[in-house]
Amino acid sequence: MAKTACALHILVDNEKLANELLAKLKRGVSFDTLARKYSSCPSKRNGGSLGEFNKGTMVPAFDKAVFSIPLLKPYGPVKTQFGYHIIKVLYRN
Repeated sequence: MAKTACALHILVDNEKLANELLAKLKRGVSFDTLARKYSSCPSKRNGGSLGEFNKGTMVPAFDKAVFSIPLLKPYGPVKTQFGYHIIKVLYRN
């Protein structure tokens, strides 16, 4: 069972935009580029990188997704109280 993960995310305020960004990612647009342009999270300066974090650190819906979705494949949208997230998990330990 993984106890830590490293993930990228893009945070937006509406589901429609989240789905549009997910479609762009599936067409090959860079996660870094989209995060820097669209994300409302301060992590956008780092291409959406949240670095490595412990299980249970993030809000429940986000945490559940990070520790269950396939690695390296953009996933979403995941709704939290902050908005809609597109998540890409780089690794889990």
